[in-house]
Amino acid sequence: MNTIVLLSIILFALMALIGKMKGVRSFLSLVLNFAIIFVAVIFMLDTATNPIYITIIACIIISAVNLFFINEVNKKTTTAFIATIITIAILFLFIFFITKQAMIQGFGEEEIDEIITVYSLHLGIDFVKVTVAMIVMSTVGAIIDVAISITSPMQEIANQQPTIKRKDLFLSGMTIGKDILGSNANTLFFAFIGGYMALLIWVKDLSYTFGDIINSKIFSAEIITIFCAGIGIALIIPIAAFINAFVLTYKSNDESE
Repeated sequence: MNTIVLLSIILFALMALIGKMKGVRSFLSLVLNFAIIFVAVIFMLDTATNPIYITIIACIIISAVNLFFINEVNKKTTTAFIATIITIAILFLFIFFITKQAMIQGFGEEEIDEIITVYSLHLGIDFVKVTVAMIVMSTVGAIIDVAISITSPMQEIANQQPTIKRKDLFLSGMTIGKDILGSNANTLFFAFIGGYMALLIWVKDLSYTFGDIINSKIFSAEIITIFCAGIGIALIIPIAAFINAFVLTYKSNDESE
């Protein structure tokens, strides 16, 4: 506990020193995001509620906190928010279908061995919906980050070139997105795999073959999560670029007509 408090103080000090007030708001957003996810999990434990609905509400609130609370309400954050919600809606349908087909819901054999001796697995919860919620929650942060990373420089371009055409501004956003795509996809990969490095070492010590590891539920769930996050990042780029280009050039196009 003392270590967590110390690290929190160091993180807050660095964010406040480097980012000033925006850094302070960014730190507070971390606390708010944790509280939102914690409350969402509590509501999911109620068998009368649908985890999908809870996740949708949580994602909307998280998106609003990360965009509007940190960067205030303006054109770039509004378009980033709209693009994020559209992308998450598309991902929900895609992830729900993939989860049911891949049957990655629930616990893997490695997890059940440790859990079943202490806890009951009869929770009365649809684990397909819980898995969908988990994957979407894992990707929403990256999607928000890419959205604002595209809309912010696009607004600067529009400010510097007020007469820029909508198509040219959209293509500029796509160019920015291409540079972001590769780095963010690799960031997601190393974040997820790094978190499961100890598990990979453990299953290797259990003499699992490469085929056993690839086909295990835990590994499959992580790889599918990485792919879904990558798909979300790829989708948000044209969506954010298109919406932002439309909003930023709307008045200028009307005036030219």
